[in-house]
Amino acid sequence: MSKEKVRLDGAIYERNYVYNFHFHLIWVTKSRQPVFTTPALTADMQIILKRIAMLNEVTIEQVEIMPDHIHLLISFKPKYAPTNMVKAFKGGSARMFFEKHPEIKAQKFWGGHLWSHSYYMSTLGNLSKETVEKYIANQKRHDAQP
Repeated sequence: MSKEKVRLDGAIYERNYVYNFHFHLIWVTKSRQPVFTTPALTADMQIILKRIAMLNEVTIEQVEIMPDHIHLLISFKPKYAPTNMVKAFKGGSARMFFEKHPEIKAQKFWGGHLWSHSYYMSTLGNLSKETVEKYIANQKRHDAQP
């Protein structure tokens, strides 16, 4: 394991580089099918996402799992390509989720794909990080409004 140090300015200092960036990543279920409709299904996906993050040296700073999409605020070492992180999260989470819940694959996703092919990813500056955190935290309240 690397010996990283986080400074007060939020930057992570490692032996060969310093970084301080965050990515807001959103992706949706295939055909926007509501899947994460119970606390148990949501908790299962949260555990899966944390496992993928650990395996790929990603820090999940915030997560919100909605019935038909996922928001992540993540940070990872600059040696990793953002597209590879997206593939790790989407591919790994679909595989692990369907292993745990084959009935959902059979009922709603007979084509075998949990996620839509598309995704949204943006980088954040320090000043807007808190804004995005509040936005993600308020998703459930906003989504519940008629």
